[in-house]
Amino acid sequence: MTPTVDIAIAGGGMVGASLACALAQLPLRVAVVERVPFDNDAQPSFDLRTTALSRTSQCILDSLGIWGDVADCAAPIRRIHVSERGRFGTTVIEAAREGLPALGYVLENRRLGKVLWERLAAADNVQLLAPAGIDDATPAADHIAVHVAADGGDQELAARLLVVADGARSQLRAVLGIAADTRPYGQTAIIGTTEVTKASDGETAYERFTPDGPMAVLPAGDGRYVFVLTQADAAVDETLALDDQAFCELLQRRFGHRLGRFQRVGQRVAYPLALTQSRELTAQRAAIVGNAAHGLHPVAGQGYNLGLRDAATLAELIADDLRDGAGDPGAPALLQAYVDWRHRDQRNVVAFTDGLIRLFDLPAGALGGLRGLGLAAFDMVPGAKSALARTTMGLGGRLTRLARGLPL
Repeated sequence: MTPTVDIAIAGGGMVGASLACALAQLPLRVAVVERVPFDNDAQPSFDLRTTALSRTSQCILDSLGIWGDVADCAAPIRRIHVSERGRFGTTVIEAAREGLPALGYVLENRRLGKVLWERLAAADNVQLLAPAGIDDATPAADHIAVHVAADGGDQELAARLLVVADGARSQLRAVLGIAADTRPYGQTAIIGTTEVTKASDGETAYERFTPDGPMAVLPAGDGRYVFVLTQADAAVDETLALDDQAFCELLQRRFGHRLGRFQRVGQRVAYPLALTQSRELTAQRAAIVGNAAHGLHPVAGQGYNLGLRDAATLAELIADDLRDGAGDPGAPALLQAYVDWRHRDQRNVVAFTDGLIRLFDLPAGALGGLRGLGLAAFDMVPGAKSALARTTMGLGGRLTRLARGLPL
């Protein structure tokens, strides 16, 4: 088959759409295939949840010309406060000490998704196919043939590169013969917004570890906060059935009184949690990005940030390939370069987030005291907080041009 597009992206969620926006700047033909209609209210990736954007992610979005359209509703995180309930140790990371205006920003997925899709709809070299899905793919020497199943009729596409960005439970990943390891945490994240009586400075993100699971409280602007409350799977139905007052009391018990009293909560949604890792990042003429490569626990807010770095890396390698005159985004050498670049960052972030869950999930007793001492010591060790800050901001490894504020 003669390639009909240069790159086909399976999945138009957060990472897939961001990658497509980056590739739209290049002289390439791109197709985005998404199972949900390109309607902001229907797309699960662009729902009521918020994303804690790292410093690196903000720079990437700014380099793509997207940040200016969402900055007005992004709440800055100028410090991160980490603590364990019932223990004296805490750690505080501050942007000012790192010489930065903010460690990151909290942004509604729905707002970001709207801007991403508007950009793609206006791009002349991007074809949007939705609702549709890629249910089969057959690689050949110079292309990969994909079967697109759609309500309006099936069609065949031939692409030089297929990018799998269809989520942690990717079916296409399996079609390509790539296995994934999934380990359920036995926890579900309950996410929503709340108001408190003592809004503090409105610029501090809190990570709170409790015997019942971790809890995050993030500033959302205008005195509002986003909470991510993890519950054991067995307790989720009962928790979701609580009325607003009872739910506020639950938040209070888990979090404490640093923000005064929780006095109002909005709609709550629940998401089961698991660690998913693809055993390979590439197949013949295919690359795996985002949650299809690494589905993380939200404890440190690293999911989209890590996936966006996947997208920025792949886009840069493709841009370099075009400049070199090769013009083959699915070439084995390019795909190997993607693996080599992304392996360390992915491994470190997975180890960091999973390690936090494992550490604070262990029984308390004497270990709980050691954890408290550890947090207190960590707060005083020179350079330790800066190293952690660089990890959470996505600055721990080789940076892409987009992350450094440069064009592709």
